[in-house]
Amino acid sequence: MAPTRFREAERRGRAISRPLLRLAHVSPEIDESLMERLRAALMERDELGADLAGAMRLPPGDPGRVSHRQVAAALRDAPHLADDLPPALERFMAELTTVPGWVDWERVERGAAAFRYLGSNANDVLLQLSLIGGYRFGGPADLLVLTNGLGGENTLGRLAETQKWTHEVTRAGGLRPGAEGWRLTVHVRAMHALVNARFEPRWDSGRWGLPINQSDQAGTLGLFDSTVILGCLGLGVPLGRRQRDDLMHLWRYVGWLMGVAPDFLTDVESVRHRLNYHILLSAGGQTEAGRTLARAAVETQRMRAFGHRNALVERLHQRYERARTLSMLTAFLGPSGMRDLGLPVRLPWALVLAFAGNTLRYRVLGALPGGRRRTEEHGARAQERVLASTSRELP
Repeated sequence: MAPTRFREAERRGRAISRPLLRLAHVSPEIDESLMERLRAALMERDELGADLAGAMRLPPGDPGRVSHRQVAAALRDAPHLADDLPPALERFMAELTTVPGWVDWERVERGAAAFRYLGSNANDVLLQLSLIGGYRFGGPADLLVLTNGLGGENTLGRLAETQKWTHEVTRAGGLRPGAEGWRLTVHVRAMHALVNARFEPRWDSGRWGLPINQSDQAGTLGLFDSTVILGCLGLGVPLGRRQRDDLMHLWRYVGWLMGVAPDFLTDVESVRHRLNYHILLSAGGQTEAGRTLARAAVETQRMRAFGHRNALVERLHQRYERARTLSMLTAFLGPSGMRDLGLPVRLPWALVLAFAGNTLRYRVLGALPGGRRRTEEHGARAQERVLASTSRELP
């Protein structure tokens, strides 16, 4: 029987940003066959990861057991594999160090460059539209609270880890087997599999599906590829067709590394928009976990370290970032979305400032000779500053 969250979902009037749907050119027509596929995917897991997690949960002394130390060593040594790896770890590493034939490294590198070109706009979209906007739907948010992955004092650290991962996978060469972006991605896949194995016995799968299921994994991937593209377009960043296609190709490979089902992987932007729309239609309803996480994510803006020597200036910058986050969230989610999350509605002045700044940077200065190169370099520095402001607790 399908998880009840599917029956709880209201297919009409869901909390979907209508301007973004128009920007994506998504038809409101519902594809029932795709809805059925998403329904089935709620009870599907990453089987390769599950095989590894099962071996990691075997008792000490079992010949098939895989330890955390062995996983860390295998990731450190990749793409070279030791001869004495336990069978489950050998299968896992052999699969992920073999690059699929469809991967075009030139496109991956161009996609990484396009992401750096987006600068702090990408970080704004990921935080506000992708992460906090995603808290409007139950299931994944409830799992984050259950695992203590976000919320309270952990919020800034977890946001910093996500920023660090995004930064590494979009560095030049970051996704080559053995590179830091590749290593972090594969590590996350293994940890996701352990979360599934640990929490499935006490998780309400009858309502939400498996703790980390293929439907939710497809939705998460969509928050990093086409959602970032749409959000940045909405902020006034001009993105050419090839840049958008290359961004999609990069994240398709990331999704493959993360164990997303093959039929949910695509580097065709229109296909991803259509899939994202149906994932939103099938998402679970708002829960208190989402409201808690949304408030925590907003309040962490007051905890970021901007490096001002004057304490008063530092506090003012922190307060400004919190106010800017609420303003831009209102622009992205609308008043009803803000009310769903229990967040105060603010005038969308941050959208106006972002649009004006992006018009100057990309359409005026970027049009000058060497403008594309300078814009990419500026964007990379901006992303590094965002990472530095959130990662003060990271080693």
